[in-house]
Amino acid sequence: MSNNTQRYDQIDQWIDQHFDEQVEFLKALVAVPTDTPPGNNTPHALRTAELLKDFGYTAEHHAPPIEMVRENGMESVTNLIVRRPFGAGGKTIALNAHGDVVPPGEGWTHDPYGGEIVDGKMYGRATAVSKCDFSTFTFAVRALEAAADVTKLKGQVELHFTYDEEFGGILGPDYLLANNLTKPDLMIAAGFSYQVVTAHNGCLQMEVTVNGNMAHAAIPESGVDALQGAHAIMGELYKQNALYKQITSEVEGITHPYLNIGMISGGTNTNVVPGKVTFKLDRRMIPEEDTAAVEANLRQIMADAVTAFNKGRNDAGISISIKRLLMCEAMKPLAGNQSLVQALQTHGETIFGEPIPALGTPLYTDVRLYVERGIPGVIYGAGPRTVLESHAKRADERIDLADLRRATKVIARTLADLLSSPTA
Repeated sequence: MSNNTQRYDQIDQWIDQHFDEQVEFLKALVAVPTDTPPGNNTPHALRTAELLKDFGYTAEHHAPPIEMVRENGMESVTNLIVRRPFGAGGKTIALNAHGDVVPPGEGWTHDPYGGEIVDGKMYGRATAVSKCDFSTFTFAVRALEAAADVTKLKGQVELHFTYDEEFGGILGPDYLLANNLTKPDLMIAAGFSYQVVTAHNGCLQMEVTVNGNMAHAAIPESGVDALQGAHAIMGELYKQNALYKQITSEVEGITHPYLNIGMISGGTNTNVVPGKVTFKLDRRMIPEEDTAAVEANLRQIMADAVTAFNKGRNDAGISISIKRLLMCEAMKPLAGNQSLVQALQTHGETIFGEPIPALGTPLYTDVRLYVERGIPGVIYGAGPRTVLESHAKRADERIDLADLRRATKVIARTLADLLSSPTA
């Protein structure tokens, strides 16, 4: 038996022996809400640090200034870094998972914070994205440290548990990297399917306020209906989706750009002509697109729609104000990510018994913040074959515990390869 095979067997056995403990760890993480908004996420970080301490791990606490947190629409953020050194030399590999999640919403048949296990699946918000990978990454490192020849490994592993993925990552990975609190050579971020993800879409989110003139519904001609104006603008925006289908990405797994209007609010009462309406839009950008050009184009489309709506009117018509909420660049593959991709695919095929593809995804993540700084990274962790199977961001989100166990083994084996290879 080769040294590598022996090490892999020891890793797999340790994970199997401690899997019940891993499941309880995940259940404890799911029990502490991190709904974002409102984004009061420090309590979860403190609970995570407490649980990690039971494993002998000391978590550094890195909280952005409260003014910065509030400016970014959240209540509290404390990021965690756990540094686990091995032998001198070698690479520093970061494992990043985010604890913040969207609120549960309606339609659940299980307690969103209960971590209930039914037919081998754990249900709860963030079981699939991405508190599951708090456990995947933590227990992968623990398994690696328990291997008999751990002294032969070189380098360092860092656990980065952050709390600002839903709002763009500025308070999470960006804060850690911008303040030189970490500088890894390679990174793996929380996954959501069997695939190794090497690229993802960018995302632009904007808040548009349409101003009209409030009036009594009995004399509507005395006002300007902001809702009708918003309807006209949104109609022009939605027309773009037909055009976006003609723009295709060369990245496998990514199709074309698209636009969604996800929130709308306005008006004061049923018998009042709305004087103000606000809506929020989300524009996904394929890796080949220029983000500045995309934003400029959307602003021009809305300006033209306002001009068309106001044309020929005797009153002042509507006006709009636009606020950019989020600008996330697309993640593009860096040449240095090949060691990550190859190791994950090799061990993934062994553990899962099927080929593991390397693809792009139409989602966006805060992995881009590492990649933008020249740190090669990929997305891989616990998840089903497809994102839809996990019910991520939907009711009854769940993780198949067999997938959790297998992904933990793949990560641990991959770390063993990277820390034993000086050229990784």
